[in-house]
Amino acid sequence: MSNSASDDNNRPTLVRVEAQSDADTAIAVFVSELQQGWDQRDAAISNRHFAADVAWGSPYGATVHGYDQLHAIHTRLKQQDTGGAASRYEIVRAFAVSDDVIMAHVARYALNPEGQPIESSSETTDAFSEMALYVLVRRDGAWWLAAGQNTPIRPGGAV
Repeated sequence: MSNSASDDNNRPTLVRVEAQSDADTAIAVFVSELQQGWDQRDAAISNRHFAADVAWGSPYGATVHGYDQLHAIHTRLKQQDTGGAASRYEIVRAFAVSDDVIMAHVARYALNPEGQPIESSSETTDAFSEMALYVLVRRDGAWWLAAGQNTPIRPGGAV
């Protein structure tokens, strides 16, 4: 197998520009549900468009398969105020890889009492921010979360 620079010329571009408008709308609606669910501490709102067979990766290496198991975890975490009292979700990047599949990075920034993002920390026992990778799939005209992976945002970023 070769790793020459010419191999890079064979890499496909996956973004489907013609499907981007639908992707932007779908992810905005999805993120608004996440925000509503956070603000109301209601996992039923946050998880409204999670597929029955959703695959989830936790920041600690655990995997969860299926809505019922994930919903129970999210319900417990919301009751415990895990992650902080207030947060703001922001779409970092979302792109359509087909007419019916969206990949998106979405940040959840934990906020201080003044509504400003808290400084990132290596600790997750207090309020913390996180970055998630979501995969949404359209079925019968509706968008559903097929997979998610989240990780706390640490000082120094990816370093």
